Amino acid sequence: MALFHKEFNSLQELLVDQVRDLYDAEQRLLKALPKMAEAASSPELRACFSNHLQETKMHADRLEQVVQQLGEDAEAETCEAMKGLISEGEEMVKAKGDPDVRDAALIAAAQRVEHYEMAGYGAARSFAQRLGLTTVAEILQTTLEEEGNADKKLTQIALGSVNPQASRASTTM
Repeated sequence: MALFHKEFNSLQELLVDQVRDLYDAEQRLLKALPKMAEAASSPELRACFSNHLQETKMHADRLEQVVQQLGEDAEAETCEAMKGLISEGEEMVKAKGDPDVRDAALIAAAQRVEHYEMAGYGAARSFAQRLGLTTVAEILQTTLEEEGNADKKLTQIALGSVNPQASRASTTM
């Protein structure tokens, strides 16, 4: 999303732009999550990524519904932020070393993605509410809650098993 190179003359135009940006982000995530699941050594983390992949498919479908309700085409607006976040995540997928530490790195990368998505869905939801688009706002709120739940699940996995295991990894300092 290139906010500083565009012109917006209405909140509706901004909402459409935000939704298209989120749509691109979800499409990119659909390609990244299987790689993250495969790279995870923790069965619980692998399952979390796989489950979130299914949710992400629903998120993309919901965004298509939203765009249709806004009377627009479901074309993606390149999400540069998600491109960068996924690039960082790919570095963690390819990382060598202790598998528990890599799992901790995968969680950190995934939580950056979740926080970005929560910010995007929250803003879009607020715009929809302000415009009186109740159904659109409700759809966006549902996804926002699911993104928040994914973040909480990642935190539980990190605190419950991955980070304690990673802290026991040998250091070479």
